[in-house]
Amino acid sequence: MTTDEKHQEILCFATRFYPEAPDWVTFYRETFGLHGIVRRHFPTPTLLAEFEQSETYRELQQMLTRLREQGPLTTDPQEPTRVITVRLPRSLHESLRVEAHEHHTSMNKLCISKLLQFIEEGMVPAETWATRPEPARSPATASNAATAPEEESSE
Repeated sequence: MTTDEKHQEILCFATRFYPEAPDWVTFYRETFGLHGIVRRHFPTPTLLAEFEQSETYRELQQMLTRLREQGPLTTDPQEPTRVITVRLPRSLHESLRVEAHEHHTSMNKLCISKLLQFIEEGMVPAETWATRPEPARSPATASNAATAPEEESSE
């Protein structure tokens, strides 16, 4: 299937699905989600990044935005809400707060809107800590670490 045919199939799917008035989460999951039509057609990061530069992507984003304007989510057992904690400097927090106020929306909605946007390759810093050697432990710390349960990262 050519790229143009993939775009057409994705757009046909979205334009048929959108009028059924799904909530935005369902539309996102079925369109952009991990097993959604976009990722099935563009499975690699490179192909996905190319798709995210297209007019088709912009049209889908507009549909998603209109669905998000329809109000609060209904609880869906297939799509439980998750909470993440993001550490950010005070200046960035203040900027987000002001930006949310200027857009007459909540910080949560603003942050979700930002998370839904395309991020250009190279605009996300690599984790440098992943390549650093693990610090040396004292014998007492090492034995405690061997028996302690692993913590889940919040990032």
